Amino acid sequence: MPAREKLIRPEAASVLVAADHQGKSIPVWLVRDAQGLGEIPLSDAQKAWVEAQGFKGAARKHVLLPGENGRIAGALLGLGPATARDPMDRPEINAGLLPTILPPGLYHLEGSIGDGELAAVAWGLGAYRFRRYKAGNGEGGGLQLKVPAGADQARATAVLEGVWLGRDLINTPASDMGPQELEDAARELAALHGAEMSSTVGDDLIANNFPMIHAVGRASTRPPRLIDLKWERQGGSTSVPRVTLVGKGICFDTGGLDIKPPAGMLLMKKDMGGAAAALALAHMIMASNLGVRLRVLIPAAENSVGGNAFRPGDVLVSRAGKTVEIGNTDAEGRLVLADALALADEEKPDTVLSFATLTGAARVALGPELPPFFTDDDAWAAQISAAGNRGGDPVWRLPLWSGYEASLDSAVADMNNVSEGPFAGSVTAALFLRRFVKQARRFAHFDIFGWRPAPKPLGPKGGEVQAARAMYDLLRAELG
Repeated sequence: MPAREKLIRPEAASVLVAADHQGKSIPVWLVRDAQGLGEIPLSDAQKAWVEAQGFKGAARKHVLLPGENGRIAGALLGLGPATARDPMDRPEINAGLLPTILPPGLYHLEGSIGDGELAAVAWGLGAYRFRRYKAGNGEGGGLQLKVPAGADQARATAVLEGVWLGRDLINTPASDMGPQELEDAARELAALHGAEMSSTVGDDLIANNFPMIHAVGRASTRPPRLIDLKWERQGGSTSVPRVTLVGKGICFDTGGLDIKPPAGMLLMKKDMGGAAAALALAHMIMASNLGVRLRVLIPAAENSVGGNAFRPGDVLVSRAGKTVEIGNTDAEGRLVLADALALADEEKPDTVLSFATLTGAARVALGPELPPFFTDDDAWAAQISAAGNRGGDPVWRLPLWSGYEASLDSAVADMNNVSEGPFAGSVTAALFLRRFVKQARRFAHFDIFGWRPAPKPLGPKGGEVQAARAMYDLLRAELG
């Protein structure tokens, strides 16, 4: 088995250097069009070279500028005409393309780029590679960017470390990322930040009243568990809000007895993407020493097929005491989340956030790039949306439409785990979860995809901790 990368990879921080770094850096210009190109101070030879390359600022086209002794004197990246239709088409976000086209070296951004901190983050997100299982996995290093003046390097680094951590967890195949390995990662993160860490494993879930987590994971040879991390701000007032993150940690989902077809299992290593997002956000919070009392709850299990698997038609008793009839064993994520959310709610926290790769219906509605979120707090919802748009981590609010509550009715239990019809699957899943959060001041649920289907400026194809950066930005603005 290839050795796992360090939990917090040093490369995530090393892609950025301070703005006042003394090393000689290579300038990079982001160019919209021919007019913008004409404003760049190029030598006659460089102008001739750019013209010979046919470069006019078209989107995603680039050219390296020749200097003395055959060295690179600069680089141009085309952005193409600005379009208001694409909120991700911003110079600072497109800076994430640069690590994919530039040779190793130290660079800096020239000209007006908007949000310098976002540009630094975009650079670091674009530089991410997952090479644990590739021969020569040390390739691709040596690219560094001077952080634009005024940008907070420490904050950008915390974001990059968190996202790289989460991506690594998702990208690791289930053979090497089961419930135990997910617990190991959480435990390592807790040790890094001086947090408390505990885990309730196997039959102890029954003894400690987490029956639905146990039921979902009991058919696997790898015992299910509830991972519980607690952290408090170092220094300052102890009178700070309680923030609890709950992340779905289904390390592989066969669908259970309602087994998925082969095509449906191909990406199921990412079904713990909610847990990865929660851990990524937790690292950002703890590394920045935000003013919170943080708790992270991860119900980790493998939904397997076996003689002791839970069945369609079974009735499970939840931690909250409510009974749940199983209409479909492939709707297991909401079951494990319900037990974890009930535990979170017992503390009456200020904020509860749940992250889960929960429904295919969310992808049908909004596609893979725009995860829906649900909350009853209208003002907070607007702030969440704005934070996502600012940082290039977009989310879109869908309604907790109470008119669909009746679709979860059961003739034999307090509720069914799936709707009786084929419609509004993401909404009814969120309604199911809301039933287990009664005492928290505010609650938001994010139905993420956890995967980037194709390379984009902010990262390669692979795992993605959607909504983590958005919520860090918002919590940081609220709590400092």
